[in-house]
Amino acid sequence: MKPPYTVILIVPTGIGAAIGGYAGDALPVAKAIASCADRLITHPNVLNGAQLYWNIPNALYVEGYGLDKFASKCWRLRPVHQNRVGLILDQGIEPDLRLRHLQAADAARATLGLNLTDYVVTDAPLNVELRTAESGASWGTIGNPGSLLRAAEVLINQAKAEAIAVVARFPDDPGSDALAAYRYGQGVDPLAGAEAVISHLIVRTFQVPCAHAPALMPLPLDPDLSPRSAAEELGYTFLPCVLVGLSRAPQFVVEADKLPQDICASEVDAVIIPATACGGSALLSLSQSSAQIIAVEENKTSMQVSPEALGIKAIRVHSYLEALGVLVAHRAGISADALSPSLSSLHRLSLSGKTASRTS
Repeated sequence: MKPPYTVILIVPTGIGAAIGGYAGDALPVAKAIASCADRLITHPNVLNGAQLYWNIPNALYVEGYGLDKFASKCWRLRPVHQNRVGLILDQGIEPDLRLRHLQAADAARATLGLNLTDYVVTDAPLNVELRTAESGASWGTIGNPGSLLRAAEVLINQAKAEAIAVVARFPDDPGSDALAAYRYGQGVDPLAGAEAVISHLIVRTFQVPCAHAPALMPLPLDPDLSPRSAAEELGYTFLPCVLVGLSRAPQFVVEADKLPQDICASEVDAVIIPATACGGSALLSLSQSSAQIIAVEENKTSMQVSPEALGIKAIRVHSYLEALGVLVAHRAGISADALSPSLSSLHRLSLSGKTASRTS
């Protein structure tokens, strides 16, 4: 029996990816890839769309640091039927905005049947600050990381949470050029880099699934808004997609004993990545395996790190539509060259002057 065909879809966060750099706009790509794979492994930046989400039964929602550890063969992924999700709210969130998020969590319990624990408010404001690198990528800092970790520890040890959702108060900057560009579908998500810092910290410390939703005041209406950014304009919270994703996120397995359902990096058949963003830890690890790497040129980013610059062997394609064709051929065991009208003849290899011998 053939092993499950497993694909990883990576769209790095906070680098202005033309597809996947906005509000869940890589979800259609993920849905299409999942339809021609047995298992799709991807991360919150791909699957989160604020109040919009899509249940892809064969997709695994894996936080970025956890994905790096999985790719490096340090951790395995163990699929689950359901996680108990704990909720952390930043003490810096105003009372009315906090209530909006609690109502969203209760709605997820009542309407979607999710299993949430009681929530925790951090013992100090997290004091998130946003930064931009020279490359244009976004990142950020947390003023009180200890407060975040103490809240997570309470949820894990007392409430028996199996996954952690974090809502931190992010700075409002409605008049900034960066935010305006993002809303018009032209810039880098100014929040994404700081969000990654928050989730990475919890996953690295506790080895449990985690994802983040920023708390912000609603922005003024804009008739020229890009469809790729519009999901974030639908209400007061981005929390629903995070709770849905975490409810079925696979657990990270560190111990030596492997169960039959555990997924290892050696089982990955293909990886899809923007062609200019090939410097991430997960891809560098997977480039040392037998996985087919597919680099998508159309998904431009603010980075300029090609697979060739790093010595990574990859198939370059123009679009995700073309990438889907490569996946179908790869899964079927068909060489992509055989689908081209310009198939070349075989060439004889030289023995380099060495005499072939045969033992009789």
